Amino acid sequence: MNIIQKPSPNYDERKDSEISAIILHYTGMQTAKEALERLTSEESKVSSHYTVDEDGTIYAHVDEKDRAWHAGVSYWRGVCDMNAVSIGIEIVNPGHEFGYRDFPQVQIDAVKELCLDIQKRHDIEYVLAHSDIAPDRKEDPGELFPWKELSDSGIGIWPNISDEDMVKGLGIDVYKALSDWGYEAMKAKNMLIAFQRHFVPEVFENGSAGQVCHLTRGRLYALLSQHLIS
Repeated sequence: MNIIQKPSPNYDERKDSEISAIILHYTGMQTAKEALERLTSEESKVSSHYTVDEDGTIYAHVDEKDRAWHAGVSYWRGVCDMNAVSIGIEIVNPGHEFGYRDFPQVQIDAVKELCLDIQKRHDIEYVLAHSDIAPDRKEDPGELFPWKELSDSGIGIWPNISDEDMVKGLGIDVYKALSDWGYEAMKAKNMLIAFQRHFVPEVFENGSAGQVCHLTRGRLYALLSQHLIS
């Protein structure tokens, strides 16, 4: 794996925090050049550990042992400083503001290779979207990101849903279940849409995003029953 060093001055110490998550973002800027300049500019006060360009080129900005500044105000399963426990990967894509588009396969292959390499070095419990940990502020990497493909490669999870899951999903309290899954329920107004961006992208194709549909219930129930970590 060829990684180009492009250091960022924007980082600090993790102190005693253990790395347990990978957070995936999109850059949300019109060009890769703009994104790389921002991530390595001292004035921006933002950074990530890596950026993956659309042609599959990987840039390294912050050493994994250090705390990059990519998550911002965030929360997952009781952790309020996700920067401290995560490795942040920016994926070049203009995002919803500048013409959101499919991620090229060569780029996704590079993301998978990078994530698998990171997982060799760290005990990664969660592979999350920026929108999962900051659902009221962020949409990235969005509903076009191929989460199932990553899961099939051993990165993150995707629920194997059965007819029984679909039936049992009808009886769950969706918002409590989302809280149980990891969202900060008392503050996150958009956690349902964030969950759908990650696990139910079909609702963005059929115009039902934000609605508690049968498929959302089934996938949520399957996740909780198969993967909930106590």
